[in-house]
Amino acid sequence: MPHPSRFTDTVGPQAHDGRLDTPITAFENGAWRAVDDALAVERALEIHVAGAAPLITMRTPGADRALAAGLLHSEGVIHAPEEIVYLEHSPGEADVIRMMLKPEARARLDRIERSTVATSACGVCGKPSFSPPRPEDRSIDRIAGLAPEVLLGLPDTLRGEQGVFSSTGGIHAAGLFDGQGRLIDLAEDVGRHNALDKLIGRALLADRLPLSDHILLLSGRASYELLQKSVMAGLAVVCAISAPSSYAVALAREFDVTLVGFLRGHRFNIYSGGHRIAGAT
Repeated sequence: MPHPSRFTDTVGPQAHDGRLDTPITAFENGAWRAVDDALAVERALEIHVAGAAPLITMRTPGADRALAAGLLHSEGVIHAPEEIVYLEHSPGEADVIRMMLKPEARARLDRIERSTVATSACGVCGKPSFSPPRPEDRSIDRIAGLAPEVLLGLPDTLRGEQGVFSSTGGIHAAGLFDGQGRLIDLAEDVGRHNALDKLIGRALLADRLPLSDHILLLSGRASYELLQKSVMAGLAVVCAISAPSSYAVALAREFDVTLVGFLRGHRFNIYSGGHRIAGAT
């Protein structure tokens, strides 16, 4: 079997720049003008696992192998990179990923009932029944005494590295930081769930899970689905620029995840796990 590092997507800028220029008519200050506008690219990706019906998801091209691996990890199918026998783009087909899994992972996939299409905006929609996967191991107490100043600096760091967002304004991001606030990895996509799956997928393929000594920053709100993916990846601290949902807060409290919302400017709210942040308790 190939070494897991063979599967690792390059960390940093995505292979596809994620932008598409298109002519538009703009109205500003009482005047019309013809200009080019940058759009965030969205295309369908087919994920073919040998012997199973394909999964089709809308995404921003780039880090597709990480997206496929991260999605199946978040669904509880893949537990370790060694369970992936093959993971590559189909020759000549930029929007098709082909995978082969070891029997134990393939058996988990058989137990998951899904429709054939998942939107870029949704993690659990499209499932006829909702039974969220649960992590087998939660070793998350590796961050303590986190300085509020570290958290306050995360949004500016993330925005400064969001190349696609800066030109399109239509992209979500997930950023992975260490306990000192240094950016470790960043993924962008039109779908907030895809961005996180790409981030987690790269960590999985590099055999860096669980991410118990890292901080996750989401560029938007914190939904239940995003918290579920974070829990599966072993994250102890999840921060969001916007609000968390009630279900996300409940899940964070159940698994003792530090959940921070409205992280912007000089403020933030702690909804769960304040014991990891200095001065909060």
